[in-house]
Amino acid sequence: MEQNLGASMLTWKTNQDFPVGKGATVQEFVAAVGEHHYTIDVAPWGEGRMMLDGREIARIDDAKGQREAFSTLTMLAERHLKGEPIKLSAPTRAPLIPAAKAKLLQGKRGLIVGIANEQSIAWGCARAFRALGADLAITYLNERARKHVEPLAVALEAEIVMPLDVGASGELEKVFESIRKRWGALDFVVHSIAFSPKNTLRGRVTDVDREGFLTTMEISCWSFMRMAHLAEPLMSRGGSLFAMTYYGSQRVVANYNVMGVAKAALESAVRYLAAELGPKGIRVHAISPGPLATRAASGISEFDKLLDKARGKAPARSLVSIDDVGVATAFLAHDAARLITGDTLYVDGGYHVVD
Repeated sequence: MEQNLGASMLTWKTNQDFPVGKGATVQEFVAAVGEHHYTIDVAPWGEGRMMLDGREIARIDDAKGQREAFSTLTMLAERHLKGEPIKLSAPTRAPLIPAAKAKLLQGKRGLIVGIANEQSIAWGCARAFRALGADLAITYLNERARKHVEPLAVALEAEIVMPLDVGASGELEKVFESIRKRWGALDFVVHSIAFSPKNTLRGRVTDVDREGFLTTMEISCWSFMRMAHLAEPLMSRGGSLFAMTYYGSQRVVANYNVMGVAKAALESAVRYLAAELGPKGIRVHAISPGPLATRAASGISEFDKLLDKARGKAPARSLVSIDDVGVATAFLAHDAARLITGDTLYVDGGYHVVD
């Protein structure tokens, strides 16, 4: 199936790896311009999104159907290609928090750590949890980050919004104490933070100094273990703990360097925590997204090459989005997943299974 819209500069082709025809859920269309790729995903009920090289640049959620969603997004792609603004008009602008047909997490309360902006994996998780009815507490790193996070906190209707630098003594404890006083209990925690000093991250593992290594491990691994310790007494009725990891924990990925070591430690911690906390009904998960164009990823050298490789090799032939990660994480917080724990869930289009 090809669609060339009149004088259009783009020719859209159906991605045959996605379901099409009768009974289809989401259909995907792709169009190439030189080395760049536009992708449009549309659902029968009128939701859709457009991506450029795997990065979401437009979204619609209230079209009258799949055809209208596709038509609107192809028009926006043409505008984008011409360098024109692509903001959606008021009737079709997607809300920050998507609508969900069932509030499957209604009554659950959780902490999301790691929102820096609208490209953050933590933001994708927060959107999904809130859309499904959960009440949220969120944190921001410092005053500089606050101005970017507060508008998102308003959209989330977050009941608790606090600063949190896990490297600062006492701040993590203050967050959990506020949760205890306000809610008295906690159902889930999403840990979506990692850090390594630039010189440490960009150097060889062989050359990592003690201070850089300890900083990397403290922020990227130990802070999750500490969160588990603080969350345990608040999860008397059970709960879920989530940590974000990456494939570089299992394989040597160019330029991932010492962060791969830290993520390997994090995944091991997930297994041990799952064993220790399981008898109390607390599940522990590592979520491993494919490469994403987040602010944190900007510290990795030649990250664009990593994105291209993932897009070309993943069986789904598509890059993951923060929303893909969010809904997968939210599923594991539901009671239907009560017997899933201790594993690493890959949300990467199958990239990790390909040599």
